[in-house]
Amino acid sequence: MTETEKIRALIAYRLEQADEALRAAEMNLAAAMERSAVNRAYYAMFYAVLALLATRQAETSRHSGALSLFDRYFVKPGSLPREFSRWLHEAFSKRQDADYATDFAMTTAEVSELTRRAREFVAGVQEFLREQDYISTSVE
Repeated sequence: MTETEKIRALIAYRLEQADEALRAAEMNLAAAMERSAVNRAYYAMFYAVLALLATRQAETSRHSGALSLFDRYFVKPGSLPREFSRWLHEAFSKRQDADYATDFAMTTAEVSELTRRAREFVAGVQEFLREQDYISTSVE
């Protein structure tokens, strides 16, 4: 397998993870499991970021590092919208609250909005990767 094929396979894998996390977020939201929905919505975005970072062969073991590289490589140059950065950072913060805070409080409407943003974020990343010829149009 060539290096390009390995990168494409990793991108496809990360996008599959993102899609699965999105579906889980939506199912958790429908079941009124807000904490789990927040976690899965954030991870959908995070896996999409890892797919993007694979195009740069950039890896990091820390979430904060991945978010920083996303901003540096894709938002600051204008490849992806600035609102994606804001949404990602907010989702990261909310995910930490949902997972660790004893006083987590988000309304169902707020969790629904976070999930909607995650869906739009993942779709935007997929579109960018299609435009850059890293994935085919059949990947959804």
